[in-house]
Amino acid sequence: MTEATTRRASPRRPTTPTPLRVAASARAREGVHTPGEDFHDWFAALAERSYTRVERVPLDGLDGWETDPRTGNLHHHTGRFFTVEGLDVRIPGGPVPAWSQPIINQPEIGVLGILVKEFDGVLHCLMQAKVEPGNAGGLQISPTVQATRSNYTGVHGGRPVPYLDLFRDPGPRGPLVDVRQSEQGSAFHHKRNRNMVVEADGEVEVHEGFRWFTLGQLHRLLAERDLVNMDARTVLSCLPFAHAELARELGPPADPFRAALFRSCDPTAEPRHSLGSVLSWITEARTRTEVRAHRVPLAGLPGWHRSRDRISHDSGAFFDVIGVRVEARGREVAGWSQPMIEPHGTGVVAFLTRTLDGVLHVLMHARAEAGYMDVVELAPTVQCTPDSYAFLPSSARPRFLDEVEHADPGRIRFESVLSEEGGRFHHALNRYLVVDTDGGPAGRADVPPDDPEYRWMTVHQLVELLRHSHYLNIQARSLVACLQSLLVTEEPAPPTKRKVR
Repeated sequence: MTEATTRRASPRRPTTPTPLRVAASARAREGVHTPGEDFHDWFAALAERSYTRVERVPLDGLDGWETDPRTGNLHHHTGRFFTVEGLDVRIPGGPVPAWSQPIINQPEIGVLGILVKEFDGVLHCLMQAKVEPGNAGGLQISPTVQATRSNYTGVHGGRPVPYLDLFRDPGPRGPLVDVRQSEQGSAFHHKRNRNMVVEADGEVEVHEGFRWFTLGQLHRLLAERDLVNMDARTVLSCLPFAHAELARELGPPADPFRAALFRSCDPTAEPRHSLGSVLSWITEARTRTEVRAHRVPLAGLPGWHRSRDRISHDSGAFFDVIGVRVEARGREVAGWSQPMIEPHGTGVVAFLTRTLDGVLHVLMHARAEAGYMDVVELAPTVQCTPDSYAFLPSSARPRFLDEVEHADPGRIRFESVLSEEGGRFHHALNRYLVVDTDGGPAGRADVPPDDPEYRWMTVHQLVELLRHSHYLNIQARSLVACLQSLLVTEEPAPPTKRKVR
């Protein structure tokens, strides 16, 4: 335990409501450790000590993994972790009505958890600097706990997951956040994780590689390229946040966009559509959309072929399934082998925003993906890999992709290249953007009130839906965290001193 942690820990149980404490933490630019003090030196030093060496190996050469002789599916010899199987998909009336693809089947529910504690009356998040084999840039800021059930039950035979017991038994007050959320429905079959925020009761020993951050410090780091990982972003998005109180304390922002963003977070602000009508719209989309997705053998999957090194689409597009052998330092296990998904091209994930009656609204897409539990979830306005559309019918091109790709730089309110989860994806990078359409060509990004696929929603409505499972997809949750970072932070953190591998 560090001296600063012991000295500054708040001694009594908090009496202020959690949303107000979260808002105060978002205002705090300095905490137990300040960004100007030694964060970058700490991070750079850890990057030298914590690493993964990733070697590509043939799929048949993966230690501990087997190919089923009947189906061709890839599975671990223990029967745990995950399998790579085939999926046959039919979505009648969809932009692409039928296709086949490999899919990761991981029925276990993992834990993504952030431990929080007050220091000097300010809520801090205990984050881990962690490296995953699929990370393009090496070390990332991750949640306190990021573990599959196979990992935390010790199937891998490695060291216990630090702090896990605090999430398995959160104490009599219970967790501040506890909700199951989906992961990428285009790559996982019914994959879910338990997103949790737990407040520590008593002193906490800070292990090597962990550090306390205020929410304001984490918000600044979100603007850094590939620094805050996907699992941290999804948990941060689920925090209850008293935005209206924050706006009153800070005063009205001079920037019209940020002023409208604050009003968008106020529960009393008038949205274009009531939350009840939004819920009815989602239910209608789930009822109307027919998704027939069936797990099938990976061997002989139409349109795909397996070579010695990978499973690829016949066109060479979309993604590959590859094999890697990993050597790691600073992990529970020192080495292992596994299959991974390697996307082709950098994706684009974007919110279009517009101010309606003084309140910022976000254009949300009711999107069907083959791997979702409940057919449709709310996705960003645009979520795609543009390179893929050279191999798809023109009707499949996302409706607002041109507005994002050709946006005036002055209208881009947030932009950062962030990665998807490095435990299953190899170098999966997306450009995350928030693009303001106010003052642009009239109606270019507008939708009619009864549009079946898109709705303008306030940030408060998105935060309300995040209290429940399977309403916002993983990409939308990341963008909610990025959008919230604009409430206080007006400039990014200084560049990190790390090497991009």
